Amino acid sequence: MELPNELKIAIEKVMDNTNIKQLKQDSENISFRYRNKSGKGNRLLTENSEAISYSIVRMPSTYAAIYSALKNTFELYNEDIKTMLDIGAGTGAGSWAANSLLELKQITCLEREDAMINLGKSFMKASEDTCLQMAEWKKTDLVSEELNEKADLVICSYVLNEMNSSNRMKTIEKLWNATKKILVIIEPGTPVGFKEIRELREYLIGIGGKIVAPCPNIDKCPIKEDDWCHSTVRVSRSKIHKLLKDGDVPYEDEKFSYIAICKDKFESKNIRRVLRHPHIESGKIELKLCTVDGIQEIVVTKKDKENFKIARKTKCGEIY
Repeated sequence: MELPNELKIAIEKVMDNTNIKQLKQDSENISFRYRNKSGKGNRLLTENSEAISYSIVRMPSTYAAIYSALKNTFELYNEDIKTMLDIGAGTGAGSWAANSLLELKQITCLEREDAMINLGKSFMKASEDTCLQMAEWKKTDLVSEELNEKADLVICSYVLNEMNSSNRMKTIEKLWNATKKILVIIEPGTPVGFKEIRELREYLIGIGGKIVAPCPNIDKCPIKEDDWCHSTVRVSRSKIHKLLKDGDVPYEDEKFSYIAICKDKFESKNIRRVLRHPHIESGKIELKLCTVDGIQEIVVTKKDKENFKIARKTKCGEIY
């Protein structure tokens, strides 16, 4: 998956005026902070050059994860969505992803860091899309400030994992109150990221939320405590992206965990979600699935030509 062409061009224009050595140093600094200081409420990115480096290194993967989560969600959820809140918007990846899939009329981006706001705003102004051009950006600290805005769709991606547990639960209450129709939360596809998603899932179900995706609509998550669930999307790397991350291959696989919860009535779909990459052997494919009846492991053989063909193309996190 790649960024929209307008966004790629906007990032390249900003990058042309920036020193490559500085971008690489900023990329390393950002990676270090996210690995070692997340979950403690620290400010992880503050400088303008860091925001540019972030847009090159992390924005493509963030966009791809959000796009995939929203695509999966709105294949199952058919309500009319016109307004959106992008919470902890960063440089606006969530807004670009949602706008690619939905016919939005209004976008509001909430972000704490000025460097991210200024860069994200400039990217959207460069778009030919009126909704992106007119997006409203507001400086907001999710932990210390209340959310007065409301929208049909609320997205919060790669934000809650930066908070401690107490602030995370206070923030999820604010997000739910800001949601008119559906809330989508995306976190890293790691054991820690999934644990946070599961905690939020249980809390939101407890106050009346209805699961839309990725789970079959069952109250208790069947994943064992020492296991986790995630989805994967393959992201194209630009030359500068490979340089900043010392990468050799022209792509990377972004792993993410997410939950989509709606407020209105939602008719449960009898879906089966693939939990791990299919294990392919000669003449057979083994699939681990999450279903309304719990975790199931099935084997699809070549004799079942149609299902075998589908299983070969199915990826982790997709419906089978």
